[in-house]
Amino acid sequence: MRVLMLCKACVVGIYQPKLEAIARQGIELMVLTPPSWKDERGEQVLERAHSAGYQLRSLPIRFNGSFHFHHFPTLGRELRAFQPQLVHIDEEPYNLATWQALLHARRNNAKALFFTWQNIQRAYPPPFSWAERWVYRHADLALAGTDAAAAVLRAKGYAGPVKTIPQFGVDAALFQPAPSQTQADRPFTVGYIGRIVPEKGIHLLLRAVAALDGEWRLRLVGGGPALSEMRALASALDIADRVEFRGQLPSSELPAQYHALDCLVLPSLTQNNWKEQFGRVLVEAMASGVALIGSDSGAIPGVIGEAGLVLPEGDAPALTKAMRDLKDRADLRAELVRRGRERFLARFTNDSIATATVAVYRGLMERAQSAASAE
Repeated sequence: MRVLMLCKACVVGIYQPKLEAIARQGIELMVLTPPSWKDERGEQVLERAHSAGYQLRSLPIRFNGSFHFHHFPTLGRELRAFQPQLVHIDEEPYNLATWQALLHARRNNAKALFFTWQNIQRAYPPPFSWAERWVYRHADLALAGTDAAAAVLRAKGYAGPVKTIPQFGVDAALFQPAPSQTQADRPFTVGYIGRIVPEKGIHLLLRAVAALDGEWRLRLVGGGPALSEMRALASALDIADRVEFRGQLPSSELPAQYHALDCLVLPSLTQNNWKEQFGRVLVEAMASGVALIGSDSGAIPGVIGEAGLVLPEGDAPALTKAMRDLKDRADLRAELVRRGRERFLARFTNDSIATATVAVYRGLMERAQSAASAE
């Protein structure tokens, strides 16, 4: 089966092992990405880190960094040359790139599916609402990252088949527990990895960690528009000497960052137009042998399950207490690490997500062939 995937997220190297896993299951796969993608953290240039067994091609992009307006002027040419049987559009249904890819798929008699993380029911103005309704009518299937995202699709009028599969897994070979525990050689270290933006609750984390007793450190990895504000807050709380801002790092350096942590905190705060859609860092931390603390925003409780501590969002005293418990109780920390690794291996590896995705591909094509035979 020939599958063409359009995926701007796959400019990031640690997302690419899933593509190799799909190709290993007998799929002739071509993945199209832009040469880079821009967001509030800066510009992520395409990392060709894992490209065995499939084609990874870079396409010119227009309106790079515009979530809704970006598209690919040479996409139609690529589809005509590759002649895929199925087009996997790793984009939300209201984006111009999704409408563009689905249009070209139909022109080339290919089946097509799209992906959504959107877990809040939002109405978009024209032309996005028009494009979204057109995609709903003409897509052959939808992939939803969570059950909440699938429910939003239904509420907005999508009537086609939906399968719930996370967008990406985590590489079990790349993200592993540290070979030897070095916690005795360092102070208790709390970490945050991700975008430095208000909705991620980093200001809450800074205030909560400032109330911890004894020796501790906080490591913040990532970039974003709130970075200077968070540095200023650390200084105002008189904890700047204990807080390390590491900035945005290449994805290949992330496993070592997890090995430097005793716990990872994701204190996301629900906004009117956003709540946590998945929290990939939670899965990476599980795989890496790091204890978890998360707020109850959006998908976080469902991702963590029994493998970490889930707190009411916005509750700084509760966050301080949870960190203190992990700091003072090595047995609790070890138990959460054990549960987290088990949960990761059962649910979130690249191989498991690739297998589920390929099953969707094959089921879709089998139904199409049966329908054609019946006609």
